Amino acid sequence: MDAQHDHPGNAARPVLEAPDIARVLTRIAHEIVERAKGADDVVLLGIPTRGVFLARRVAAKLEEITGRAVPVGSLDITMYRDDLRMRPARALARTDIPGDGVEGRLVVLVDDVLFSGRTIRAALDALGDIGRPRAVQLAVLVDRGHRELPIRADYVGKNLPTSLRETVKVQLAEEDGRDAVLLGVKRTAPAGER
Repeated sequence: MDAQHDHPGNAARPVLEAPDIARVLTRIAHEIVERAKGADDVVLLGIPTRGVFLARRVAAKLEEITGRAVPVGSLDITMYRDDLRMRPARALARTDIPGDGVEGRLVVLVDDVLFSGRTIRAALDALGDIGRPRAVQLAVLVDRGHRELPIRADYVGKNLPTSLRETVKVQLAEEDGRDAVLLGVKRTAPAGER
């Protein structure tokens, strides 16, 4: 999903800019408050890397709406992925479960892009080892389709139907210096590189 794999002639084009991202995160926060009837027992867990930044932003919006701080943390899924044997080793991210944990709480998992559903399956496995929430919901900035597992987001910033040849890259100021969602086309390797 890297923009650097795009054709030079097919440069990635922005489908969401900073104001759009701010707006959809505000909408997601309002939807969480509405569905959770106030967000009293909500815990937000971001999936590293960009999901953590998004979870913090949603938590800030929830605090603006409700007047109460909402616990926010991170959930590393590295060791729960089903493709560990097929990919190069990657550094473990951090799992940080806030305050009173997740037991009996409404946990909202937050990620940047929902694609095959495998990352969320891994997150559910990781969460199961930490505790037993009352319920688990999913908030994503972008749902690009192509699900391989029966997983659906409860809160979606933007549905972005894509082809498998397209790439979706989320950039966030905390990690990338700017906020944007970019849509590009995968670079096909020349015959000599395959």
